[in-house]
Amino acid sequence: MAKKKHNPIPWDFLANYKGEFFTGEWPTVPEMFNITVKRFPDRNCFLCFQPESVVYTYTEVQQIVLEIANFMAKKGIKHGDKVGLTGKNSPEWGFVYLAALYAGAVIVPIDHSLTVEEIERLMDFAEVKMAFADIDKLEKFSSSKAVQMYSLEKGSSFPYVLDCRETQAQDIVLPTSEEMAAILFTSGTTGNPKGVMLSHRNLVGDCYSAQSCMNIFETDVFYAILPIHHAYTMLAVFIEALSVGASIVFGKKLVVSAIFKEMKEAHVTMFLAVPMLYNKLLSGLMKGVKEKGPIVNGLIHFLMSVSGFCKKVLHFNPGKKMFGFLLKKVSLDSNRICISGGGPLPPSTFKQFNELGIDFVQGYGLTETSPIITLNPIFDYIETSVGRTVANTEFKVVDPDSSGNGLLYIKGVSVMMGYYKNPEATAEVLDKDGWLNTGDIGHIDSRKYVYLTGRAKNIIVTEGGKNVFPEEIEDSFQLYYDIEQLCCLGYTVDAKLKSEAVCALILPSDACRKSLGNDPEAVRKHMMDIVETVNRTLLPYQRIRKVIIVDEPFELSSTNKVKRFKVAEKYKDQING
Repeated sequence: MAKKKHNPIPWDFLANYKGEFFTGEWPTVPEMFNITVKRFPDRNCFLCFQPESVVYTYTEVQQIVLEIANFMAKKGIKHGDKVGLTGKNSPEWGFVYLAALYAGAVIVPIDHSLTVEEIERLMDFAEVKMAFADIDKLEKFSSSKAVQMYSLEKGSSFPYVLDCRETQAQDIVLPTSEEMAAILFTSGTTGNPKGVMLSHRNLVGDCYSAQSCMNIFETDVFYAILPIHHAYTMLAVFIEALSVGASIVFGKKLVVSAIFKEMKEAHVTMFLAVPMLYNKLLSGLMKGVKEKGPIVNGLIHFLMSVSGFCKKVLHFNPGKKMFGFLLKKVSLDSNRICISGGGPLPPSTFKQFNELGIDFVQGYGLTETSPIITLNPIFDYIETSVGRTVANTEFKVVDPDSSGNGLLYIKGVSVMMGYYKNPEATAEVLDKDGWLNTGDIGHIDSRKYVYLTGRAKNIIVTEGGKNVFPEEIEDSFQLYYDIEQLCCLGYTVDAKLKSEAVCALILPSDACRKSLGNDPEAVRKHMMDIVETVNRTLLPYQRIRKVIIVDEPFELSSTNKVKRFKVAEKYKDQING
């Protein structure tokens, strides 16, 4: 049997640069980038194919970033000032992000999909002094705001970022590793905003700690297709790539045909996405296999099981060669690792991608943890786990139930500084010893693998006093492709006892409606048949007792999670009726 390969400490090389490039426990983000430029000056750093192909080496990016940082300083940006950034994924986004940190400022990335009013509200809250945005947002910003505005795109009446460069060095007070680097607003922010304060130590420490579970190399090519303002893409694509000298391809359109084209053209080796996208990719592949007939379908699945056994038990991977013809259809033939985050992934999806020869990794984290705190190692993965605890991180389970599931707390290098201008909210989740309440329920095995059950705030308490986690039920439907979206919520059964039962709100797919002649009764019957099939796999107290068929898509966060509170508000009369 082949021996398992274990990673060396991935940040050991930093010792060679301590004293000359940095002095703290960890480098700051600019110090980390300077080290990478020293190591790999001529490697491609930023690539983009839309609207035209552009490539920047690490040396070129560093020069542009320094000049934009000098421009910021010349325009009055000082140590600790806030710089806002909202726009589609692009090299310009990357330039501004790094330049703000090189200028000694704090970067405030904001979701581009928010309304102008919401973006302005968050910028006001963060006390942003300078902001960079795409043209469609800039033209709608209030002219009365005392914020210097610049464009991430050409062709605007606002100054274009790449024209905002100053070659004359300015007096800049650089941040230390312990100081704030970024303020990230959590998904679904409403009312009083929650801005997560992350230090340079948080970001750089988490970046290298995550590599304790996964090797990445300067030869890797990362694909930034998910919104880059979000902690997941910002850390796991942008900062991770910059830490080792890898390339970043900025994808601007979440369109499957464009994704496949760019992945093929750039020879992408690191593909990060959310479960929904992986489920669709797998569904399309398996549908094509099934259409070849029962003999071919049976043979492919048999070979997949053989490949999976070789990979998981014998630690060699024949699947890439065996199924290259299939992977080529989704431009994954040159891919080395796929990473899934931002939500729960069906174990069957995880398993089948590995059987096809892809080193498939599932991770877990929160914006408040920079975000990566677990990863499934490619040499020792468990399909039902969200991964093993990364280095420099501790977990503990608080108030476990009879099954060992309890509230998960985390402590380590990645834990946030707190919520911006909100000490009360900070005190609710972060104690004086540095333990952060994740809000998630789960357990940890003896090898530090973490298993999630659900979110504490989403728990449904049944008549028998049992706790039901809606996420577990929703996971059971992920591979039913006649369902476009599904959200499980609790509804009151007995107000006096405060007991609840499970209600499922279901959006059927357009293909399903069409196949059933757009007959509402036929569609409802088909949905009920699926629910009954799933119910038989659930424990009695978990079973869905009420079904509501909806006609409009649910509102999603930037990582494609259903905004549960929005669904509850919109359908409250039907849920409780």
